[in-house]
Amino acid sequence: MSKFNHGRELFRRYGGNPILSPERWPYLANSTFNPGAVRHNGETWLLVRVEDMRGFSHLTFARSKDGITNWQIDEEPTLVPDPVYNEEQWGIEDPRIVWLPEREEFAVTYVSFSKDGPMVSLALSRDLRHFVRKGAMLPPEDKDASLFPRLIKDRYVLIHRPIIRGEAHIWIAFSPDLRYWGDHKILIPVRPGWWDSTRVGLGPPPIETPEGWLIIYHGVRMTVSGALYRVGLALLDLEEPWKIIRRSDEWVFGPREPYERVGDVPGVTFPTGAVLNEDTGELMLYYGAADTTVCLATARLDEVLDYLLHEADG
Repeated sequence: MSKFNHGRELFRRYGGNPILSPERWPYLANSTFNPGAVRHNGETWLLVRVEDMRGFSHLTFARSKDGITNWQIDEEPTLVPDPVYNEEQWGIEDPRIVWLPEREEFAVTYVSFSKDGPMVSLALSRDLRHFVRKGAMLPPEDKDASLFPRLIKDRYVLIHRPIIRGEAHIWIAFSPDLRYWGDHKILIPVRPGWWDSTRVGLGPPPIETPEGWLIIYHGVRMTVSGALYRVGLALLDLEEPWKIIRRSDEWVFGPREPYERVGDVPGVTFPTGAVLNEDTGELMLYYGAADTTVCLATARLDEVLDYLLHEADG
């Protein structure tokens, strides 16, 4: 078992949260949450899930120089459900964004929703303005997916969260071409009785560090008042990412503030995007709060890694 945390606060909320909300949107929206995040052209770009007044979602970019304030929100959606892709008929949601240097393009994985259930879809872009949809990557029911931001042993690597026999573990899969996927393995399982006992799912895309791939994930525990979404950490081997080096026993971030406890889905902190400042070592974590707004928490990468290496379970 790991040592007790003794109150160490790894992730610190931005005092001006929420940073994006439906009240600030340039068009009518019920909620704005769960953004993908990337640095591009000297700015932080958030690809925000926007739920309309029918309950369907689409994706819209917001941009900021410092990644905190003065967000410029696109007047029109960036990606909307495409009728050519039947799996998108009930909306698209929860994007993750990585830059693939081998292809010199961005990969956006997102959830497509239809009567057949949620499934993971892929779109590619060189400029984050024009997108080429590649359709569904894996069959339903599947969510919470991201590619690793580089090839590993000449293969693309995907983290995703299928529902199989009612079980909701984090899985890993491999592909030579982004089309055919194999070598599926459970990567991070749920832990019965723990804070992440009901479901686990990937947060932001994997972050490469000298110590391994940093994985920020959400864990769910059912309570008498509903599902409670909190955040945990894991560290994977750099060249054999199906191997877990460390996994946190404790959650490191969870609902506490009113904007995380009151909303369309109370008690939710759901990270989907992260940006690392390579110069300062500051990690900026973007998360959906109560399925209603976009919020920001920051951490020192060295402190996060120190916690995993010295206080988490091996």
